[in-house]
Amino acid sequence: MTTWSNRLKELGIELPGVAAPLAAYVPATQSGPWVFTSGQLPFVEGKLSATGKVGADVSPEEAKQYAATCILNALAAVHALVGIDSIKRVVKVVGFVASAEGFTGQPGVINGASELLGEIFGDEGKHARSAVGVAELPIGAPVEIELIVEV
Repeated sequence: MTTWSNRLKELGIELPGVAAPLAAYVPATQSGPWVFTSGQLPFVEGKLSATGKVGADVSPEEAKQYAATCILNALAAVHALVGIDSIKRVVKVVGFVASAEGFTGQPGVINGASELLGEIFGDEGKHARSAVGVAELPIGAPVEIELIVEV
């Protein structure tokens, strides 16, 4: 059986460094066999990838890619806390989409995270999920993702 770190290498994916918290919280915390991440924004090398509302300033296709970036940041937070190879399964993804008025494509946006988790973890990546449209997200981000995994 391959390890998750080997699977990432096979896919050509390198986990980023852990995004620095914007306020008084930690990127991830463990309680029993569960690791919960704080909401992760689409930071790349310490910079927010985009700002704006999906369906106006940001296309749904772009936002789907930002959701994948968010999930990589969430996995980086898990890895820094317990190691990526300790993950038994992905349990839940909660996705928030800063949505323009009338935009109802939140599930398609959050698929960017869900599909990448499936690619990495296979059956162990199948998860429960929420995809929520919101008026605003921190620092103008278009997407934010929380992750819960079992270790």
